[in-house]
Amino acid sequence: MANKISVLLVDDHAVVRAGYKTYLSLSERIGAVYEADRGETACQVYDKQTPDVVVMDLSMPGLGGLESVRRLLVRYPHCKILVFSIHNELVYVTRAIKAGAKGYITKNNEPDTLVTAVCTLAEGGTYIEPALAQQLAVNMAIGQDEAYKVKSLSPREFDIFCLLANGLSTREAADKLCLSYKTVCNHSTAIKEKLSVKTMSELTLLASRQGIVKTSA
Repeated sequence: MANKISVLLVDDHAVVRAGYKTYLSLSERIGAVYEADRGETACQVYDKQTPDVVVMDLSMPGLGGLESVRRLLVRYPHCKILVFSIHNELVYVTRAIKAGAKGYITKNNEPDTLVTAVCTLAEGGTYIEPALAQQLAVNMAIGQDEAYKVKSLSPREFDIFCLLANGLSTREAADKLCLSYKTVCNHSTAIKEKLSVKTMSELTLLASRQGIVKTSA
């Protein structure tokens, strides 16, 4: 039989760690299961044990899950991290993946999903639970469509779009670009048609999704 998979469970709740450690240990494919109660400890344990897969909670004191993912990968670029969280919102999934995590599952899954995800990562794959993966695919398709629409704007339209999305009024945008108020109004109408939005709030939201305007956390 191939070498068993070693796992590091990172969660600040001892009862949660104990439960999932017991379940993981029941699998023939899982070997040693180490524990850490926060990100700082996880880095220390990883340095000593070099587990095959790290199972990381997001909501923890200290560094927190996302920063722990980043720090582990800075130190150990080949570290395979599976985020295991109560959060099922896409914003958490996308941030975790961008931080370098190779997988994401939520804690409302059946326990065998955790084993499946751990084994998939250990073999060099990625694993996002099906429902979240489907939502991500739809979200990505929408984003790509919006990106295509933004690229269709002329250079002048794009300048006005950025100013309006960042909160400037039509009059302020006109003054900043040394254009007439009527010209900016006409461009604004054309921009909304090209982007398929009707209101300034929709325009700003689209700009935020595309990373053109930064919203406060």
